[in-house]
Amino acid sequence: MTIFPPDPNLDELRLELSRLRATRGWSYDELAARSGLSRRTFIEIEQGRTIGTLQTWHALAHALDTPIDQLLGTLCEGHEPPATPTP
Repeated sequence: MTIFPPDPNLDELRLELSRLRATRGWSYDELAARSGLSRRTFIEIEQGRTIGTLQTWHALAHALDTPIDQLLGTLCEGHEPPATPTP
């Protein structure tokens, strides 16, 4: 029997990006300057038009001075993350 994982909570991930940006009082332009990514990228992510790549989220985590595991951990919001395998 195959057990499929729950869908990642992309809405919560987008909201977390928006919250982190707003908490710092940064515009899209400020985040773009700090991350080296385009302003359009953040607009597309926050509006749910794209997910972004792992490289994008890595750059965002560094720009926002937030551990990437904390940022991406929001993908599991509303469901249990995978259990640690037992030896």
